[in-house]
This record gives sequence, C-alpha cells and structure tokens, in this order.
Amino acid sequence: MDHTHAPILEALERYHERGELAFTPPGHKQARGADPLARKVLGDAVYLSDVLATGGLDDHRSSGNVLLRAEKLMADAVHAEHTFFSTCGSSLSVKAAMLSVAHPHQKLLLGRDAHKSVVSGLILSGIEPVWVDPQWDAKLNLAHPPSAADFEEAFEREPEARGALVTSPTPYGACAELSAIAEICHARSVPLIVDEAWGAHLPFHEGLPSWAMDAGADVCVTSIHKMGSGLEQGSVFHLRGDLIDPQVLKSRADLLGTTSPSVIIWAGLDGWRRQMMTQGHQLLDDVLRLASHVRAEIERIPGLHVNDRTDFTGPGKAADFDPLPVIIDVQALGTTGYRAGDWLRERRSTDMHLIDHRRIGAQLTHADSRATTAPLLDALKDLANHAEELAGAPVVDVPAGPQMRLEQTCLPRDAYFGRTEDVPLEEAVGRVAAEMITPYPPGIPAALPGERLTEPVLRYLRTGLDAGMNVPDPADPSLKTVRVIADRDRDHA
Repeated sequence: MDHTHAPILEALERYHERGELAFTPPGHKQARGADPLARKVLGDAVYLSDVLATGGLDDHRSSGNVLLRAEKLMADAVHAEHTFFSTCGSSLSVKAAMLSVAHPHQKLLLGRDAHKSVVSGLILSGIEPVWVDPQWDAKLNLAHPPSAADFEEAFEREPEARGALVTSPTPYGACAELSAIAEICHARSVPLIVDEAWGAHLPFHEGLPSWAMDAGADVCVTSIHKMGSGLEQGSVFHLRGDLIDPQVLKSRADLLGTTSPSVIIWAGLDGWRRQMMTQGHQLLDDVLRLASHVRAEIERIPGLHVNDRTDFTGPGKAADFDPLPVIIDVQALGTTGYRAGDWLRERRSTDMHLIDHRRIGAQLTHADSRATTAPLLDALKDLANHAEELAGAPVVDVPAGPQMRLEQTCLPRDAYFGRTEDVPLEEAVGRVAAEMITPYPPGIPAALPGERLTEPVLRYLRTGLDAGMNVPDPADPSLKTVRVIADRDRDHA
C-alpha cells in the first residue's frame, strides 16, 4: 500500500478546494456562525475542518470509502487484518472489544490493574469479571501487569471464561508477557484483548517492546492521542485471527459509538499513520536517544531517581519496559508526587502527566526535543533546590499489595444499578461499593461496584485525598460519604 497517501486528509483538502456550500450540520457553517471569542481562541482552521462525515466529506452513501481506505492503510501499517477508527477514545474501543468476546453473565479474565473504562464495560454489559491480580512490588508500592502464570491459573480455576484482557504497557511503561498470555488463551481457543492505550508508538521501532499484534493478540486497543500525534479522543482498535468476527466487533462499536464522528479526529489518525510510515523510525530513534539523555540527567539531580529497567523488570515484575514514560521517584526529597507535581505546575508552568504518592511522570514522545526537555530539566533541578518547601507533605497510607485487593461480591452491573445509599466514609467498612472510586491518573479504580470495602483501602483513599490525590468519579468527590448497596440488600451481596 502507498503510505504517502492520507485518504481523509486528502478528501478534506478537496472539500475545501471545491468550496462546498453546506446546508447540513455542523451548525457553525464553516465558522461563520461561531462565537467570536471561540473563533479567536480556537482559530478558524478548527471550524473549517469540522465537516459532516457522511454527506460532507464523503457523499451520503459513503461511496468514496474515505474512512474504509484510511482504516485499511492503518491496518497494513501495524500488521493487523482489520482496523477500526474511534472518535470516542479507547474507552469506547475497549468496551466494543469486551462485548465482542463475552456476553452478559459470561466470564472474562481481566487484570485487576485495568482502566476504569474496562469497569464501565462490565457495568454496561453484565459480564462477570474473573480478576487476575497484578504483581505487586512491595519496595516501590507499585503494581505491574499480571504474569502469564497468573492467567494460566485463572483459566484453570475458571475454564468457562470466554477470553482474557490485559493492560500493556501500563501508564508507568511496564509491559506484560503478551506472547505467553496469547499462547495460553489460544490453547483454549479463546481470544486475548490487549488494552495498549499507551502503546501507539510500539509498532514503529525495534528498540521498543513488542506490540500486541506481533505478540499474538486478537484485539488491540490503542489511543493515538497518548503516545502518537492524534487529537484527543482519537483511538483505533485492531483485529487479527478468526476467534472474533470482524462484523461482530464493528457492530459492537456501532452500538456504543457516536453517529456524528469528528472528521478532525479521523484526520488526525490518518495523518499520524502516514507520519509514522514515512518518518516514524527516525523520529523514534531521535526520541529514544533523547529519553536516554534525559534519564541520565535527572539521575544526576540530588533527591530524584528515574525508575529504569532494573526497577521495573525481572522475576515478579514486568516482562519488558518502555523508556519513554520517564517515571521519577521524588521520595528522597521528603515529599509526595502530588506536592511535587503541584509545585512544578504553579512555580514552573510545567505539567507532569502521571502523579502518585511518591512519583511524577514526564511523558516523552516524538514531538519532544532538547528545546522541550532542557526547560524540564531546569524545572526539576529547581524542584530539588526547593526541597525544604516541599517537606511536610501529608503521608499517603498505601496498603501492602494483598490489602489493596477487595472481595468481589456481585456483578459490577448489579451493584451499580441496584438500590444504593450514601454512608459516611467511616461507616463504609464492610459495605459493598456501588460506585467506582478511582485515583486519577492513572485511572485504575481502587474500589469498584460490587467490591466489599475495607479499612485499609478507605484509609488509603482518605489519606490520598488529604495529600492531593484526584478522585473525580464518586458521587461525593470529597469522600465524606461513599455510595454503597442499600442496607436492605446487603444480605444478597
């Protein structure tokens, strides 16, 4: 295939050249009706490219196959048999994949380090989760992906499970044993879904961990807006093999997706694929060298330690490691990641991505260069030089790994849609959660509907909030109260 072409971008260019006069949505009519302040801030280019997908970019029958041709090019680029674009992010894509593998009340193996979008899929579908515990690093207070042996044991315990889902890489850059997990699934003739939201770049350079399709996965979900250069909400999901019908997967995506897709987001996906196929290897060469330099320089800053391969991989840890998420441990500064991240934003206008009780993360991509990393390094040196200002941060009481795991008493769907009540946090111990409670980032629920709440986890959340943790999804984000299954229904939980 000719990867110098970008069907969506080229169709958009032709649309502009023809001077189309639209009597269709969107109602701003090529910026003419948009709010003047919005036009000033966003620029008219945004509005000029915001056109109707069918009946605008393409004719009303989509006979130009603009989207289909772009999806075929994307599939070819990453060695998939089928690719589907999503303008609703990987949150939609992963739900479509789950619904293609298991039906209501059927079982699906899931790493318990799954993103909250996976839990949302369980709530919508009524699928019964069989949780596979992550590997807990007690020294770092950090979870790595479950091992292949963990999935093997879970299948032996639940042989009727319809497939498995694993997250790899994690937001920390830790990667699972994908090939081995795929073999375990295929020995049972069931598919493997990989939530590879953080791995858009992996197919395009041999110096990076193997990506899901090459490792034998059946479905791979990728957020192009995270490590690629797509726009926010730009996601793709890929399919290989014959364990999932492509028409079923497409149907599930149609069930969940919007009927008004954003051409701008499509165009971003299309352009990124062309960029990677024509320049990607060199771009990734450059950023891998840059990441090595940045890591070495940060390691020279007193009080900072960059988590590297020796920290994250080995027995009981991850199988591989992506160096582009630069994860910095600030514990030696006597502070938390929350306070360090806030200080960098307020004092140095530097936004870190991943922030937790002892770490901050700087996500590097092919868009970075010495021009962006030099100010980052200066800001981190300044952070270390002001360690006294950061001291005295509230301590987050992180439970040991086994204490982080809660008992699943009923289906997430049943707990979420059942009768509920809000109780004070101190009275929630022993009650069954009816909502997700998710530190964000990285967006992995500490508690989810149907799990029985414990004192260590509630203490972790309370102390985390006091320290600066963001928990956006509960009914009461301050966690003065927690939504639980109503008292009269407790005997059924």
